[in-house]
Amino acid sequence: MAANILIALGSNRRHGRFGSPAGVVEAAVVALAEAGFAVVRRSRIHATAAFGPGGRSYANAVVEVASALALPEVLVRLKAIERAFGRRGGRRWGARVLDLDILAQGDAVLPSRLGWRGARAGLVVPHPGIALRRFVLDPLVEVAPGWRHPVLGATSRQLRARLLRRG
Repeated sequence: MAANILIALGSNRRHGRFGSPAGVVEAAVVALAEAGFAVVRRSRIHATAAFGPGGRSYANAVVEVASALALPEVLVRLKAIERAFGRRGGRRWGARVLDLDILAQGDAVLPSRLGWRGARAGLVVPHPGIALRRFVLDPLVEVAPGWRHPVLGATSRQLRARLLRRG
C-alpha cells in the first residue's frame, strides 16, 4: 500500500455557507473525508499573513490522509473539491476561497528530481514550495514532524528550523 498523503489547505476569502477562512478550512477537511480520503491526522488551523501580493490573511492547515488512489487521481479530486467551494482560475496570488495542495506522499518524487523550476507544469511532488513557506511548515510539523523530504534530505522539523534561522 502507498504511503499516506500530506495535503495543505488554505483559504483567505469568506464563503457564503462556511463563513470565515477558518470555517472554510474546517469544511474542507469534512469534504476530503466525504470524497473518500481517510483523515489520519490534522493540524490546528493557523492564521497567517498573506504570501505574495494577495493582501488578505490566510487560514492554513495540513492533513495527512490515507488513500489507495494514485497521485494524479488525488489531484483530480482535490481540484473538484476546490471547484465545489467556488474556486475559479485567476491571478496566481489572488484571493481564493480554498486552496488544496498535495505536499508529499512518503518518499515519492514526481515528475523528476529537477524540482519546480525543472518541471513547471503538472503534478510536482513533493510540493516545490515546502521548504520556503512557514505557513506550510508550521502545520506540517504538527502532523508529520519526522517526514523526510526525499530531495532535500531533511525532516519537516529540520526544514522549519532552517527557515526560522534565515529569518
